[in-house]
Amino acid sequence: MDLMMQWRVFPLLSLLASFLFFYIKTSSKPSYNLCSMIPYDTYTITSKNIVTPQGIISGAVEVKGGYILSVIEGNYSSGKDRSGFVIDYGDAVVMPGLIDVHSHLDEPGKSEWEGFESGTKAAAAGCQKYKGFEEILWLVAYGKVFFKKFTPNFIAGGITTLIDMPLNSVPSTVSVDALKLKLDAAEENIYVDVGFWGGLVPENAFDAAALKGLLDAGVLGLKSFMCPSGINDFPMTNASHIKEGLHVLAKYRRPLLVHAEVQLDSESTDLVKDGVDARSYSTYLKTRPPSMEEAAIRELLEVTRDTREGGSAQGSHLHIVHLSDSRVSLDLIKTAKNCGDSITVETCPHYLAFSAEEIKDGDTRFKCAPPIRDAENKDQLWDALRDGHIDMLSSDHSPTVPELKLLDEGDFLRAWGGISSLQYVLPVTWSYGRKYGISLNQLAKWWSERPAKLAGLPLKGGILSGNHADIVVWDPENEFALDKNHIAYHKNPAFSES
Repeated sequence: MDLMMQWRVFPLLSLLASFLFFYIKTSSKPSYNLCSMIPYDTYTITSKNIVTPQGIISGAVEVKGGYILSVIEGNYSSGKDRSGFVIDYGDAVVMPGLIDVHSHLDEPGKSEWEGFESGTKAAAAGCQKYKGFEEILWLVAYGKVFFKKFTPNFIAGGITTLIDMPLNSVPSTVSVDALKLKLDAAEENIYVDVGFWGGLVPENAFDAAALKGLLDAGVLGLKSFMCPSGINDFPMTNASHIKEGLHVLAKYRRPLLVHAEVQLDSESTDLVKDGVDARSYSTYLKTRPPSMEEAAIRELLEVTRDTREGGSAQGSHLHIVHLSDSRVSLDLIKTAKNCGDSITVETCPHYLAFSAEEIKDGDTRFKCAPPIRDAENKDQLWDALRDGHIDMLSSDHSPTVPELKLLDEGDFLRAWGGISSLQYVLPVTWSYGRKYGISLNQLAKWWSERPAKLAGLPLKGGILSGNHADIVVWDPENEFALDKNHIAYHKNPAFSES
């Protein structure tokens, strides 16, 4: 069975009024643009299924100048119209645009892997030409305003804000100069809002001025690895590095995001020596057991407690990225939350859609770290997500060129680890989540409300008066198949040729 061919998912209709700008902490005002089907500054959309923080309502959303002016429950007659333009979406779902807090756009330096233009186009849910108008996309960075005219025409992923990870580009975003290179690469090349995490590495961990410089320049928080990242200028951090970073972050009230795996006495070396089949997914799975996540999280919780002299809720917020282990690792996080620690955790659609038992030998498209685990683990991740023990979802979009995935050799031990999924996170989450009884309001919490809070974006994440009008409209019943005939906007989709 080809797993990619079995993804039958539900497509989006359109994206409404997502602002295009580089989000930096010094500017909370969005730049005006019309990346939407609606070429008007002021308009109203109506639907029988508007997802608000209070629940699903039938009503209308009034938009003016890129902000939500009001949310109205009940019938919206033309006599009440203050916008001059009303579009009725009927039964379609109107919900806040997704915020993906974990994506690798790989630019500058690795634009053959991905890039701001292709990655944000895949993220967007329908920036397209409407009745002959040309949209103007505005971008804001360091107080400057840039713009670009174009007439895109596509329907894709439902994400209106992306936070770019600090590694897989050249250089990694571990300094202000590197951040400026990111901004230059993104200028005039983004279709959705883009923010940036900075990197916490041994090089800058003991340099408080360097870390403060990154945070002052606008990064939304810092990211570190507790195991080798595979990137030369993004080495792993130890407890001392993390502790120093937490002290600086606490003053800014911004989070530390951590790849929580530590190297144990892995079987990988012995497996290679013994000539065990590197094409077998089970071989790779044994090299990254759940105990790697468990040990990292246990150590990390001890380190963060040492930095919270004023109590468990004091100090910097800790965020565990892409949790794969639903057992002991998750139990440790639950215990920390119950003790009042300031901690959140995310998981990803690939851990919720696939299981180790289904992955064919040699199909390195499914290699990622931490790995996709067994079916029981997958079910337990869904349970934890529904019960609120896992806070949010992210894509962990980490593409590369086909040659590095070693698709012909199928060597799981040497292939690049990363899933290319940015365009499909909303339809995949909904399609697979229906089996587990998820609701539209849960979807909005996992993909919009809680990610906005993590990234410190107070005017995003919900359909509320005064918020940015980042809105996605989609049809939850219409299906499509992910195969070679499906249009993919990111550069290296992982479709089957059959």
